[in-house]
Amino acid sequence: MKIQRAETADLQAVHNITTKTISEVYPHYYPSGAVKIFLDYHNEEFIAKDIADGRVFLCCDSDGNAVGTVTLCDNEIQRLYVLPEYQGRGFGGALLEFAEQKLFKTFDEVIVEASLPAKGLYKKRGYSETEYLYMRAENGDFLCWDKMIKHR
Repeated sequence: MKIQRAETADLQAVHNITTKTISEVYPHYYPSGAVKIFLDYHNEEFIAKDIADGRVFLCCDSDGNAVGTVTLCDNEIQRLYVLPEYQGRGFGGALLEFAEQKLFKTFDEVIVEASLPAKGLYKKRGYSETEYLYMRAENGDFLCWDKMIKHR
């Protein structure tokens, strides 16, 4: 497993990991209007800007396949996704460990806005909820998530 800073040439890989994971996993947790918000928010334009700013990291398996990604912005972990077929193999935990190590070098606390499918991973790693957030989506649906924090 290798985690490295994403380059401009990695845009499609990061976008694919993000959209495939949202499209295949999130419908089991969220209504369609909420899934659409996630897909719209994590579009190529936003990902490209984050890559250009040096915030995006790509995780590859031992064969060099891009399987996961994470974005770091100040003391916040964002856009941590692992392709569905690679989930449960330790890639998400490795990306989270990598992100925490980088952020705790500079900050005393790490923040994440956790989706329902990811919340369990963060709870296991010592994060606690600080705020419950929600917003109205299409079709009268709601998108709900938790803001979570971990102290050094």
